[in-house]
Amino acid sequence: MPGPSDHEGLPIKMLNDRILVRTDSEEGERRSTGGILIPATAQVGKRLAWAQVVAAGPNVRAMEVGDQVLFNPEDRYEVEVRGHDYIILRERDVHAVAAQRLEEGSTGLYL
Repeated sequence: MPGPSDHEGLPIKMLNDRILVRTDSEEGERRSTGGILIPATAQVGKRLAWAQVVAAGPNVRAMEVGDQVLFNPEDRYEVEVRGHDYIILRERDVHAVAAQRLEEGSTGLYL
């Protein structure tokens, strides 16, 4: 029976409405606008996080590779692909999309 290491180097295709995203920071850590590092252990209310789409399934309609997406970090599946950590989300679990291509007809909010 093949193990996980037997599949290294194979192409990966996301299925259905799944997206593969990469976060920019360590788990839970973030920086304030003044540059202060806020550790993951700091107690805060439910906080959404931004991540970049690196792959999307064929049924994903509202986002593309390279877009930034807003999601709840508590509702996710983590996976390691070729030594890098990623998160798998369903399109319905994404709360917002930020992309340059959305500029026309946008809400006027910018990252």
